[in-house]
Amino acid sequence: MTAMRATTAEARSAPPKRGRLPWALLTATVALVLVMVPLSLGKEELFDTILFGLLALTLATTGAFVAARRPDNPIGWIFCAQGLWVAVVETWEAFAYHSLPTAETGQWVVGWSWVLDVTAYAIIFLLFPTGRLLTRRWKPVLWLLLASCLLAVPGQAFNADNPDNPFVIESVVLDVMFGLGMACYLAGLIAALVSLVIRYRRATGVERLQLKQLVFAAGVLLPITALAVPFYYDSIAVQVAVGLGFLLLPVAAGLAILRYRLYDIDVVINRALVYGSLTATLAGAYLGSVLLLQLALSAFTEGSALAVAASTLAVAALFRPVRGRIQQAVDRRFFRRKYNAARTLEAFGARLRDEVDLDTLGDDLRTVVGHAMQPTHVSLWLRAPEAGR
Repeated sequence: MTAMRATTAEARSAPPKRGRLPWALLTATVALVLVMVPLSLGKEELFDTILFGLLALTLATTGAFVAARRPDNPIGWIFCAQGLWVAVVETWEAFAYHSLPTAETGQWVVGWSWVLDVTAYAIIFLLFPTGRLLTRRWKPVLWLLLASCLLAVPGQAFNADNPDNPFVIESVVLDVMFGLGMACYLAGLIAALVSLVIRYRRATGVERLQLKQLVFAAGVLLPITALAVPFYYDSIAVQVAVGLGFLLLPVAAGLAILRYRLYDIDVVINRALVYGSLTATLAGAYLGSVLLLQLALSAFTEGSALAVAASTLAVAALFRPVRGRIQQAVDRRFFRRKYNAARTLEAFGARLRDEVDLDTLGDDLRTVVGHAMQPTHVSLWLRAPEAGR
């Protein structure tokens, strides 16, 4: 009996092999990035080396934590596989800069590996946050995404339009496969996003906060990606924004699944909406005022420095009132409970200056607390005045 108990205790204390696998994948990813970085330095844009190195590490680290703590959730394993795959592909590509063996094959893999990446993100949208489909009816969407990958990869890998492709196959069938695969992917991606919206509308409590966190990250990434299409190679600022956007998505998803600081997400969304709108408004006002002042002053003087100085002062003066108006508009549109509570407290403060009756004040105070905080019960206790006072 004692030996059996000791064996049971050892089995419980010994970590399962499955628990070690995420950290082994993370270790392999780190090792590959350490090989890739010195091979790529000076041979390609420094930004690309840093971005893809950080992307591989971010995906693998997020995946390791999620897979280790939520091994039944496939999203963690998808992140682990994505991080390792990015590291493999980037290291393979770096071989080409030094004419190392299989370098040409590495360049070829880079050309079609993006199909796997975008398919993985669509599957994550479909499964987030529980790792399960919304219902069994959504299983065809999963099969559609997998089919799109199987069709698009051969079509892209053996594409004859790329003159540097060492494995070109001239075939109309491959072109049709790629077109059909991308059509299936777009249909699957749209369906996955619809599933996410339906899941959000049905969710309550913690799951709703988890979905908010992912939606916020995706909401940051999508406009940045749209901006990157025409300006990616013309602006380092756009490149940095795209890199941060792609890093934000797996981090936000991982933190949401692990339920870390979920209740801060409303504050983050509020601040992002307010200061994003404020920045866009003040930037537009600044550029517009500079142009108008330069036109107005051009008849008297060059006016360039004066226009810039006047516009800067005007924007600085506008900061506080514009921020207040935007905060009020965001609260009214997106955070109605906070807005109603603020209006209730403001109205109570106005009445408080004119009201002298203690019983009336007590009734008003209980009403304000009930509307603003919505507790289950409200009571007011007033201390009786001491004798002689």
